[in-house]
Amino acid sequence: MKRFYSELVEAIKKEKPADMTNLKIILSRKHGMKKVPSNIEVFLNSSEDELKGLKLVTKPTRTLSGVASISIMTAPFGCPHGRCTFCPGGPNSVFGNVPQSYTGHEPATMRAIRNNFDAYMQVFSRLEQYAVLGQDFDKIELIIQGGTFPSMDKTYQDEFIACAYKAMSDFSEEFFADDKLNLQKFKEFFELPSEYRNEERVKRVKEKILQLKSKTTTKNNGSSSNELLRIEQKRNETAKIRCIGLTIETKPDWGLLEHGNQLLKLGCTRVELGVQSVYETPLKLTNRGHSIADTIQSTKILKDLGFKINAHYMLGLPGVARDEEISGLKQLFSNPDFKPDMLKIYPLLVIEGTPLYLQWKRGQYEPISTSEAAEIISEAKRFFPKWVRVMRVNRDIPTYVTSAGVDRTNLRQYVQKLQQKKNILCNCIRCREVGRNKMFENAEITVTEYDASGGKEFFIAAEDSKNNVLLGFCRLRFPSQQLREEITATAALIRELHVYAAAVAVGKEAEEKQVQHRGYGKKLMEKAEEIAKENGYDKMLVISGAGAKEYYKKLGYDYEGVYMGKKL
Repeated sequence: MKRFYSELVEAIKKEKPADMTNLKIILSRKHGMKKVPSNIEVFLNSSEDELKGLKLVTKPTRTLSGVASISIMTAPFGCPHGRCTFCPGGPNSVFGNVPQSYTGHEPATMRAIRNNFDAYMQVFSRLEQYAVLGQDFDKIELIIQGGTFPSMDKTYQDEFIACAYKAMSDFSEEFFADDKLNLQKFKEFFELPSEYRNEERVKRVKEKILQLKSKTTTKNNGSSSNELLRIEQKRNETAKIRCIGLTIETKPDWGLLEHGNQLLKLGCTRVELGVQSVYETPLKLTNRGHSIADTIQSTKILKDLGFKINAHYMLGLPGVARDEEISGLKQLFSNPDFKPDMLKIYPLLVIEGTPLYLQWKRGQYEPISTSEAAEIISEAKRFFPKWVRVMRVNRDIPTYVTSAGVDRTNLRQYVQKLQQKKNILCNCIRCREVGRNKMFENAEITVTEYDASGGKEFFIAAEDSKNNVLLGFCRLRFPSQQLREEITATAALIRELHVYAAAVAVGKEAEEKQVQHRGYGKKLMEKAEEIAKENGYDKMLVISGAGAKEYYKKLGYDYEGVYMGKKL
């Protein structure tokens, strides 16, 4: 075994392959290995010096945008309005007690179940996985899934989010010293290397994590959930592992001013909004519990509070003809009342245990097929604007729990094949970002201005127009209304600042192909401030994750309520 790992490391350092898979297969055969070791096993059997070389050849697909993401699930709660006809999950579903709209078979849901839906445990175990893969994970985008979060008890909300922040800060203090991962201490705590999924090891490690959670929590005994949240947010601002963005899911009827203010208190920076359709009929037929008017109002309020909006949009809903699907997606980006910043497309799946399943069995509903969904999405890619990011084109629900609908989990590949066949070029952010093996030459700052939700938006981009490569961008908004005391009549809002590349650890020097920390963020901010001043605004407010506030301080910003602010 030792000879295998030593030879593998030497080969990696010498050849620097783009992917370790073939190299592992060749050497496994040479050394008579019974199975090809996983990347996790390779890292766990490597020394601290060897890890640096191994990092160069891993493909951290979840960190291409420059940030490592962690998705965690809330405990199963029902939605106040009842249940959508297509929703498979929730309390007492056919899949058991699982989060709303999930089946319990998705990767994030399975992790949540293994960790008893404990926010601290979920975050801690995900950080462990990033560490054993040798990836940089000091900048975290935390995503809260599992239903309409703002409808849950506020004390539960505060404690759940506080525990997530706490897990990042505790992991930082426990396993990092002098800005480096203490590999020996990490391996001892997690009992590695050993059989990674060994039940006894997992059980012992869980107990240790809970002891750590309990030990550090006792310091704040007597604090209210609100105070605990404030303490953990402040603590995370300077932790090694920082939450630079917090995403929370909700429905439009639970995305109004009261809910938006609570989300700001939690440190939320992006809202995943269950729009689902721009047509009224399918919302009624599926018991969504909200109207198009709710969607329009919620979108406007949340943008005017500074949030980024990631719209969830479904294809194949009852009451929508196939020829209406494209026009619906067009309306989503042509009608100023909508215009989300990001988009997740979910072709409707028929799952046993739902009212939709019974309708399908009775012949009252015709599900959308894989080929139909791929055709619609590929055509929609002709008109997606340059300021939207298409995050997903399908649910991550495994096909073995679905009864009808799209029967391929790799739908995006089918879409891409159709694009190539029809020579369709998508200009969305995801398709242009530099982290996806795209090279760039000369970057310039460009500005795209558009009207949205009663306000004025400026998509300020650092891009190589010649090669159609995006290096980073900033979203500047002149709000349509002043919904908080911080947002004065002459205050502009920066809703997002992002520089794309493979994740670069805070404080590390950017490598040749990497973009982060080359000053593009500062240039984009300066351009936004210049545009605001030219238009008569004298204050800039930034919606910032707890872990990004130190960055904005370096640019002259300071605390202003829930925002970071600066006089122009």
